[in-house]
Amino acid sequence: MSKTLLAIGAIMGALAVAIGAFGAHGLEGRVSERMLANYQTGVQYHMFHALAIIAVGLTAAVIGGTTLLGWAGSLMLFGIIVFSGSLYTMALTGMTWLGAITPIGGVAFIAGWILLLIVVLRI
Repeated sequence: MSKTLLAIGAIMGALAVAIGAFGAHGLEGRVSERMLANYQTGVQYHMFHALAIIAVGLTAAVIGGTTLLGWAGSLMLFGIIVFSGSLYTMALTGMTWLGAITPIGGVAFIAGWILLLIVVLRI
């Protein structure tokens, strides 16, 4: 499990850099400042949670994989897809109704962090 989480974290980190670069160089002047700010928020949370998935993978490598760590990493990945993905899509398409699903990804992030906390407190 730790190798899988580390690989997913690395892939997500690479994607965050590529998506961020696209936004910085390809969207300026093409979308509103508000939508560009939403996009940048998506990139920030994407990268934070790519690193968090790596931290979960390292934790699994040190203490052994647990079901809770698998869920923590999975929830963080789901959060990237829903939270950041909805912000990217909203910025690129102008479909502001996607803002209604963004919090679902935020809740997934929080749940992932709480599961990581539970594992750490059990050590």
